[in-house]
Amino acid sequence: MPVVRIEGLSKVYKRGFWGRKVMALEGLDLEIERGEIFGFLGPNGAGKTTTLKMLLQIIFPTRGRAWILEEEIGSSVLKKRVGYMPENPYFYRFLSGFEFLRFYSGLAGIPASESRRRAGELLQLVGLEDARNVRIGEYSKGMTQRIGLAQAMLHDPEIIFMDEPLSGLDPIGRHDMRELILQLRDRGKTIFFCSHILSDVESICERVAILHKGRLRRMGAIADLLEARVKTVEVKIRGGDPAKVDAWKAKAVRASHLGDVLVMELPGEEQSKAVLAQLSASGAQLISLVPRRETLEEYFMHLIGKENGAPQAPGKNSGSA
Repeated sequence: MPVVRIEGLSKVYKRGFWGRKVMALEGLDLEIERGEIFGFLGPNGAGKTTTLKMLLQIIFPTRGRAWILEEEIGSSVLKKRVGYMPENPYFYRFLSGFEFLRFYSGLAGIPASESRRRAGELLQLVGLEDARNVRIGEYSKGMTQRIGLAQAMLHDPEIIFMDEPLSGLDPIGRHDMRELILQLRDRGKTIFFCSHILSDVESICERVAILHKGRLRRMGAIADLLEARVKTVEVKIRGGDPAKVDAWKAKAVRASHLGDVLVMELPGEEQSKAVLAQLSASGAQLISLVPRRETLEEYFMHLIGKENGAPQAPGKNSGSA
């Protein structure tokens, strides 16, 4: 059985003096399996956070139904089985990380005798053990995200909903948060990962759903959605016959120099093979060769551009799924 099942979920808002109807989400059907990190993607205003808030009963659907862990949303039983990490959490800044977790343990109904041990374990899990007595008001953005994840994990939920958990983090913070999310997956947790940082989604998610203008546009395994063929090959060389090097550069998608190293991006495998076959004869030294396939970001931009009526780039994958 899927841990999340959504059937025809819709949300209509009324805006302005005349109550103009705005469709924020229309007829969403979705299933998420136990133990997976599921990427829920879309540009701003696509309906991602609206969906999340309906599943958590922060707002209520106009139409449709949804179940989490076989319980229909709204069931009080779910509160002890579901964790939530909002995009912009607000915490009591005057409390230390340890005090904060103990306070929320009480709200979650965790006995006082257990809350101290649980708070200590979670601080260690999210890498904040050394900052346990530092006030949250002094935490960096990355540390705040970590304590937010610890708070979502206090009652040991089976599924965790995360809204933009990597937003605003520096590269080190994003790496550390990705590693934490993978650790939770390895502990048997199911992660509903709502994000617009597509490179991070591609690195940790197996399946994704893409929303645009309130409607589901694509859903499936990333490996099935992305085009498998090699699109370009990055070749780095040093030296070589200037005439042949100039001929190669003319065929490249782009070319630049890094000191005495020429970096060329060649279109597809055939051009690259032709260059490689001529390297030795030209006296050039091969430094590296890296094939590039379609990324999730390229797929996403093509899909959303197509939905917005933008002209398609030649050779792009149509991406039906």
